[in-house]
Amino acid sequence: MKTDSKRALVVGGSTGIGLAIARFLAERGETVIVTSRDAGRAREVAAQLGPLHEGLALDLAKPDGIAGQLRGLAPLDHLALVGSERDRNTLANYDIATGTSAVIVKVVGYTAVIKVLMPRFNAGASIVVLGGIARRVGYPGSTSTGLVNGAVSSMAQTFAAELSPTRINALHPGGVADSPAWENAPTPYLETLRSRTASRALVTMANVSHAAAFLFDNPGVNGINLEVDGGFPTF
Repeated sequence: MKTDSKRALVVGGSTGIGLAIARFLAERGETVIVTSRDAGRAREVAAQLGPLHEGLALDLAKPDGIAGQLRGLAPLDHLALVGSERDRNTLANYDIATGTSAVIVKVVGYTAVIKVLMPRFNAGASIVVLGGIARRVGYPGSTSTGLVNGAVSSMAQTFAAELSPTRINALHPGGVADSPAWENAPTPYLETLRSRTASRALVTMANVSHAAAFLFDNPGVNGINLEVDGGFPTF
């Protein structure tokens, strides 16, 4: 598929999985706009990607301002919604403020971005929203994460009808061993996860980026939830 004339917006593309997706798309010739809450950080990352790319300030935690922040954006072929609010809430010690923020960022924020951009998608455009394995595999501290990733699952299926013919799919990684969220995880914990994974390997940000590209590129895939977890948990 020819990609050197495509334009992509990666929301939350200044770090981690978002940055990996932005790099993947830039390396295959797409013009990429990366966002961060910090305009300077967004411009810095865009410059690292190359001279054709752009950085844009966007704050998913303040959805009322999203329309203004995206004003004037040129038509798009690909939209990746990757930004999230880290939240380790448990039910017993639930922090309402951090739980609310997690919901606003990934549910209300994602929805607000898509709504604003609906008139600006080119023919054949597609959207990827990032969820996570916590949508079906709970663990201590995943109270809010499981809830919002469940909402992302619903988003892919519900919005497919409303966005037609623009496609939307959700991508749900398992433990991404080389991502910032996992870099400080204890080695015994990672080995336990690895031992329960059918592939005997945790997924990488490169695996997630390839999966995102597949969802962008395949016109026969719409409204699905794709898990990239190496087959977890199997044992």
